[in-house]
Amino acid sequence: MALLELHGVDAFYGRVQALHGVTLEVDKGEIVALIGSNGAGKTTTLRTISGLMHPAQGTISFDGRDITFTEASKIVGLGICQSPEGRRLFARMSVIDNLYMGAYSRKDRAGIERDLKHVFELFPRVEERRAQLAGTLSGGEQQMLAMGRALMAKPKVLMLDEPSLGLAPILVETIFSVIKEINAEGVPVLLVEQNASKALAVAHRAYVLETGVVAKEGTGKELLESEDVQKAYLGM
Repeated sequence: MALLELHGVDAFYGRVQALHGVTLEVDKGEIVALIGSNGAGKTTTLRTISGLMHPAQGTISFDGRDITFTEASKIVGLGICQSPEGRRLFARMSVIDNLYMGAYSRKDRAGIERDLKHVFELFPRVEERRAQLAGTLSGGEQQMLAMGRALMAKPKVLMLDEPSLGLAPILVETIFSVIKEINAEGVPVLLVEQNASKALAVAHRAYVLETGVVAKEGTGKELLESEDVQKAYLGM
């Protein structure tokens, strides 16, 4: 059984169906990419996993437990943590307070401080800005802070929604390097990303979503080499 598994998930916004029988899985040690065009259902998939919306049909399980209708706050407590699209930082709070907010449900003070130190090792720029208001950071710095905040929750699965969106190429390289480092330390990653070539290059496995349907799946390498994927998402 996979660590995180969706089976036959349908999801709706009102009467509009956004997901049609989505089945996917993330196992221990993996980076799994979810690619597709705007409106394909990628963010909806993450929202459904994180409990911000619930499936109309299908099941979601995590570590052998059915979490299909579990509240979002309890899902975070189980270890499924998300860095959302648009970062969603507390703009009027300091960088350090944003990071501590990521650990709000934790009680292990020593562990929190260890993880804070590790976030600063991953993102030295965030440590340099620790006293600054989050809303005054650059886009790249905000993305680093959003990922750091998610890591402060001590994730068993880290979900990243468009981490490279709007960033300069050199910062994109930094973000993907850190994603690989986080994964190498044992954290599975479910990565939603418009930059399909970068996502597939780091992913162990990947799924292609088209209008809420899983249209293709395979290893990252297989999809990178797929003519259909190249034409549709890689500009080849």
